[in-house]
Order: sequence, then C-alpha cells, then structure tokens
Amino acid sequence: MTAVRMAAWQEPPRVTRIPVPEPGPGEVLIKVAGAGVCHSDLHVMDWPAGTLPYDLPFTLGHETAGRVHTLGPGTRNSGLREGDAVLVYGPWGCGVCPACARGAENYCRHAAELRAAGGGLGADGGMAEYMVVPSPRLLTPLGDLEPRTAAALADAALTPYHAVKRSLHRLVPGTAAVVIGIGGLGHMAVQLLKALSPADVVAVDTAPDKLDLAAGAGADHCVPAGADAAARIRDLTGGLGATLVLDCVGADATMATAAGAAAVESDITVVGLAGGTLPFRYGTLPWEAAVTIPYWGTRPELAEVVALARAGRIRPHVETHPLGEAVEVYRRLREGLVAGRAVLVPED
Repeated sequence: MTAVRMAAWQEPPRVTRIPVPEPGPGEVLIKVAGAGVCHSDLHVMDWPAGTLPYDLPFTLGHETAGRVHTLGPGTRNSGLREGDAVLVYGPWGCGVCPACARGAENYCRHAAELRAAGGGLGADGGMAEYMVVPSPRLLTPLGDLEPRTAAALADAALTPYHAVKRSLHRLVPGTAAVVIGIGGLGHMAVQLLKALSPADVVAVDTAPDKLDLAAGAGADHCVPAGADAAARIRDLTGGLGATLVLDCVGADATMATAAGAAAVESDITVVGLAGGTLPFRYGTLPWEAAVTIPYWGTRPELAEVVALARAGRIRPHVETHPLGEAVEVYRRLREGLVAGRAVLVPED
C-alpha cells in the first residue's frame, strides 16, 4: 500500500510502498478515508534527532478517519462492526492510569515511558491506505458524517474545543474572545466559539484570505496581525480587552499580541507550537490573567465534537489531495498556502 513515511529527522517525508498491516489481538484495522495535514507535523520534522523518543521510520497522520475493515481477535464485542465510519482518537496513552481511565489519554501519566504519542506521532498513522489502531477505545463512531471531511475533527476541532471549553464560564454576554492564527485549528476555534458562547469573536491573522475564511466561519471582527493588533482589539472591546485569547500560533509576536489584548480576569491559552516565549512578571499581564498551554483533548470531548458536527454546528473547511502529493502539500502548508485543513486521501 502507499504510505507517507517520516524516515529521517529534518527531512521531508517520503511517499513509499509498504505491506498492508494485519490487526493483532485487541486491534482494529481501518481502511483510511482521509488524514489531515497538520502544522505540528512540520515541527516534528524540523526537530533534531534525539529531541523526541520516536523510532524511525513511521507513517505520518495523527488526524484520521475511515471505516472499520477488520476486527482483530478479542474485539468482536466492542460494539464496532465492519464498515462502521470512525474517527481515530489521536493521543494514545497507556489506557489504564487514572488519566486514561477518565478518557484523558492526552495527559497519560506514563506518557514519558511510551516511545510514541499516537498514530502518526511515533507509531504508524493514517497517511496510508490502511491503519492499525491498538484498541477499539480509540475509535469514535462518526454516524452519518462523511469520513474524509470529518478527519479534521480529530485535532483541528478537538484541540480548540478542549481549550475553549476550559474558559466557557468566563465567556458571558458582553465579553470577547480572540483567535490568533486562522489555520486548521483557528478556523475551527472561531466556529466553536460561535456555537458554544455568546462572546464576540475577533480573528487575527497576517493573510487577508485567512481573515476571509474567519469571516465565513462566523467571526464578528477581523483584525490584521501586526504591532497595532492589540490596540485595535482594545478599541473593539471598549478598552476592556478580550476575556479569552486563543493563540493558535505560539510565536513571540502572537504571544505579545495576546498579552496586549487580554482583559482583567482573562485566559491566555496557547495551543500553537511555534516556540515563542511570553514574559511573565509584575506589570506584563492584566490582573488575574491566567496563562495556560493545554494539549489536545479527551476521548469524551472527541465524542462531543462529533456531536456538534453531526448537528451542523461546526464544519471543517477541507481541501483534499491524493496521498502521492503529500510532499507538495506539506510545502504549501509551510508557506501558508493552505486554507483551513488539507486532507490526504488514498486513491481508490
């Protein structure tokens, strides 16, 4: 089968042929419908050897949807049936620690002992024709959702959902929420905020087409990124600032905007992996501004995201490409030329 493999650090992935895997005891084989191309993959590729504990090579793709193809031994009573449309939960933990037991495998207590963070992150992921998932617990039924489009829900929607959900108690009528970076996560964050809260939503990005995407997703205001972005956000909020600033980039410049735009008693939530820093000392942030860096989301939250999508409350903006175009799609993503989420699909 065709697969997109990470074979060396600080090099582009390789499109190659590998055998179709077979599911072992407790495992499920998925026929992949689509796998999202995420900016975090670029960070993984760029890190030097030894930064991550992953063994090379492995198949990329941590944002995957498809249909159950084969149920491995011991999974017949899982509730799954061959042909079911499913979404793969991305972070794979030990499955038995207290965090995993409540579905928060993104915060598995034994994560440091594992040599992979999930399929596409050290273990073989979904950028292939087939993918082995180690347990039925890691599969969320999609119902009537189209799997190729739904693939983006596994990260591009789940990560901002988890982040936004933490701050919903603050987002009362009359407040504002800012989303910085309208890429895969950012365009979903705008939709989630409009679906879940009464707050005015302000989108910030450097690219006019990304701001157009945000407006189409429901943003109330669109602000070009730059040195005056925080001041413009304060003007829009009557000088108060934003109750939630969700930074989907995480660079020095975007974190500075986040700090400058935040209100008293606000949340500054960073989900972008650009490696920036935020000075934290007396006078650099408003009173009782909390800074947090959440990671991904929980299995129950993924089911909630799917429910929102099935109800028509959120919809990923997706462009699809054949698996064979993976290297070119990653190049376009690095250059900021992808609108919403690119999804790689196996050829029939």
